[in-house]
Formats: sequence, structure tokens, C-alpha cells
Amino acid sequence: MSIELMIENYGLPAIFLGTAFEGETAAFLGGVIAHRGLLTYWAASMAASAGSFAGDQMWFFAGRYAAQWSFVRRLMETPALARVTQLLEKYPTGFIFVFRFLVGLRTISPIVIGTTRISTQKFLVINLLAALVWGQIFTALGYAFGHGIEQMLGRLPLHNHLLIALAAAAVIAAAVLLHRMKPFTRHP
Repeated sequence: MSIELMIENYGLPAIFLGTAFEGETAAFLGGVIAHRGLLTYWAASMAASAGSFAGDQMWFFAGRYAAQWSFVRRLMETPALARVTQLLEKYPTGFIFVFRFLVGLRTISPIVIGTTRISTQKFLVINLLAALVWGQIFTALGYAFGHGIEQMLGRLPLHNHLLIALAAAAVIAAAVLLHRMKPFTRHP
């Protein structure tokens, strides 16, 4: 079975699962694959949105109904939690909408939100709207990246195209992580 046929058969479930558990890279690659014509853009972006929505709902319910689980308790004790909780208390609706766009807060945020008094219905509605926006943005970025690579290098074999996209996503993720880890310094 060729890689193209595998993507046509299993691409949408892979995008769904990838965005539910990982996030941006899966949506981005969905856009690259859509650019290649193996999936439609709308199918890829909706699979990304649905996966993001489902994953965040799962973590929300983990916080809501499984606060006594050991991994949830360990997360609740981290310094990042204090920062997340502070932002959540100050801007609940805005925070629920944007947490998926904040590097390093995507998984922990819905768990924390689940431990608060925010209603399940409110989280569900805002999460749905935010997932739709998020899925469109990251899939579109992948689609545009695929177009840019094609403009610069011509139409590459699919496996080369995907390797370049994965490398670009890894470099971007590493740059963001390095920036976040860089100690804050004060200038006189």
C-alpha cells in the first residue's frame, strides 16, 4: 500500500487523533496533506477541529470528575498551575477561548478549568467555538506552507514534502520552547 493510499484511507482519523493528543503539528500536517490533494482542506480542518475539541473535553472531564487521580493531583501541584489558575480566575471566558493557542498550556488548562466552578455547558460552547477557529488556522498554515514549499522547490515526492513539513514544525516548536525557557533578565 502506498503512502498516498494510506493517507487517503486513514488521514482523517490520524488528524483527529493527532490533534486530540498532540495538537498543532497534526493540524499543520493535515494542511500540507490537503495541499497535496490527498484530502480536502475542509475535511482536514474539520478533523483537526473535532480532534482538538474532543481532546480538550476529555481533559476537562478529567479535571471535573477525576480530581483524585494521581496524575491530576500531580499536575495540580505544579508552579504552572498557579499561573494558569490566576489567568483563569481573572479572564474565564477569554482564557477558555485562547488557552489552546498558548504553548505549554494546552493540556493542563482544560484540567484546571474542570476543577473550577465553570459550568460544563459554558466550557463546551466556548471550547467548540475555539476549536473551530484553531483548526482552521493551523490547517491553513500547513496548507500555505505546502504551497510555499511547492513554489520554492517544485512538486516534491510526498514523503519529501512531509519530511520538510515535520522538520519545519520541529524547528518552530524548539524555537518556541527555547524562548520560553530563556531566563527573564532585567535591563537597567
